[in-house]
Amino acid sequence: MDAEGQKNHLKAYGMTYWTLEKQLKVKWLLNYRGGSFLLPDIPEIQRECQIRGISFEVMSDAKTEEILEFISSPSQNMESVVLEKAPKIAVYSPKGNPPWDDAVTLVLTYAEIPYETIYDEEVLNDGLVLYDWLHLHHEDFTGQYGKFYRTYKSAAWYIEEKKQAEALAAKLGYDKVSEQKLAVALKIRDYVVGGGFMFAMCSATDSFDIALAAEGVDICEPMFDGDPSEPNYQSKIDYSKTFAFKDFILERNPNIYEFSSIDMTSKRQIPMLTDYFTLMDFSAKWDPIPTMLCQNHTALVKGFMGQTTSFTREEIKSNVLIMGENKTNGEAKYIHGIKGKGFFTFYGGHDPEDYTHKVGDPKTELELHPTSPGYRLILNNVLFPAAKKKKQKT
Repeated sequence: MDAEGQKNHLKAYGMTYWTLEKQLKVKWLLNYRGGSFLLPDIPEIQRECQIRGISFEVMSDAKTEEILEFISSPSQNMESVVLEKAPKIAVYSPKGNPPWDDAVTLVLTYAEIPYETIYDEEVLNDGLVLYDWLHLHHEDFTGQYGKFYRTYKSAAWYIEEKKQAEALAAKLGYDKVSEQKLAVALKIRDYVVGGGFMFAMCSATDSFDIALAAEGVDICEPMFDGDPSEPNYQSKIDYSKTFAFKDFILERNPNIYEFSSIDMTSKRQIPMLTDYFTLMDFSAKWDPIPTMLCQNHTALVKGFMGQTTSFTREEIKSNVLIMGENKTNGEAKYIHGIKGKGFFTFYGGHDPEDYTHKVGDPKTELELHPTSPGYRLILNNVLFPAAKKKKQKT
């Protein structure tokens, strides 16, 4: 899985998942040649790799033992992690076709990793218990329809989406979309606390935490929910309820395409050509979880924009790990934390291979980006629940 040896990093994850589905064990060799996978040498796997265009090497048992011994040496920042079971994956996404696409569903489809789409009804009916891993599509959990009001309030898709959201909320017994979205966010919170794995990108990251922090507080203006927001609602925000963020200031103006001070989009001063973030280097033997989530063939990853592009470092809780950052800009791009018995990862930006993805833009063709480091980070999270868990030492 290094830069030189693999011609399709993304499909290699799908091959690993396919192997796990066959109830065969895989070893993930953390920090060894870009985070390589050690699969059983059977003709069926070799044939499938060839069909999918995945680079692989066949090794003797003696060579395999030599590599595993090298990895286990205390002098090497490497580790061998056993992957045991193909995780069952859910993507939380609205029914139908919204006017933008989603990087996670794109890469799952390209890598040939199966997933199921669920939405509010399934979540509120406790459907999350069926899944090991949950991705939050670019949702707005605050009930403000993505803060698209100023630019798109007259667009047919915006009017239709608002109408459908209000109808669904009414069907589910809620007076407002914001109340229904809060109920969904609380169910997702409970799923994570109970041991689930949650991954979110772009606006699903900060809007999820904002919804939790604003539980019981009306932060929506009349064009969103039909009545004014509460006076002085900022003072009623409870940061203790969030997963990752603290001390943020909400954006009160409904015409500004921003939720809060968490997002760095309007504060960053980086031209596209020099917009990169750096992956942190963790101890593979002592901290295998963040090491696993940062496996890549490069430590320097191209930046990309989104409604929530990246996170203000000062507004990230101290118990949350920053795994990818742009130090010169004071921003975190890729963060991870533990909540109860479960885990969450927040990844800023919309599409790792489309720098300024806008509503209505064509989808990214991953056939043109089979070695994308930015997309690899998503797939690290997909395989993460398959790992046999070791107690963290730090």
